[in-house]
Amino acid sequence: MIRISKAETYGWEAAIRGMRNPMNSWDKSDSYPAVDCGKCGIIDREGICHPKEHDCSEFACYAVGENDLSLMKRLAAAGNDHGKFLRMINVTVDVEAPLYWWKEFDTYKVGTVANSCSTMHKIQAKEFTLEDFSTDHLSQTNLIIMKMVVDALNNARLDFLSQKDKRDWWQMIQLLPSSYNQKRTVQLNYAVLKNIYHARRNHKLDEWHTFCHFIESLPHSELITE
Repeated sequence: MIRISKAETYGWEAAIRGMRNPMNSWDKSDSYPAVDCGKCGIIDREGICHPKEHDCSEFACYAVGENDLSLMKRLAAAGNDHGKFLRMINVTVDVEAPLYWWKEFDTYKVGTVANSCSTMHKIQAKEFTLEDFSTDHLSQTNLIIMKMVVDALNNARLDFLSQKDKRDWWQMIQLLPSSYNQKRTVQLNYAVLKNIYHARRNHKLDEWHTFCHFIESLPHSELITE
């Protein structure tokens, strides 16, 4: 199980400006700051949304022009050195996923930043439920065992809350399965997402397939996927 939300991309203007520095070709740039209402399908150069036909709110975006996009595609396809502008296109996103997936995600240390919910400090903050774990592939027999583990975690939690004995805290920490879902707010960039996509899109874990579908949904994801 993996949940992905609150995704934002930014840095397009600086990335394009820097991409054109080596050839002093800034005059050929055709991208511009704009406003996109998200519903009417119009990205307006003048910064005026078109809410008359839709009940929508404006938000700032950056419209990438055809000239710039063509150059970006060529440079991205030419390798990491020529495509280094991808490192300047940033993505922030909230991801809730099991610990066994995060263990693999942590392979990507360069170009990523993450702030996670703490299991060390907040493991006792709420009652454990089956929904706190990824159990979508468990057999009925193992699901029963998982419910027993959840009961054991809750017993240790209640003991810790009432007695503040660190031995009870250790029962929760060491009994916690790797299927426990942890939420992190993550910062990445298009360069590291390109590495992730091509390395993980055919992975056996369902979570990686979902994450790669998320990558495909990003603006101009062809810079990553092609």
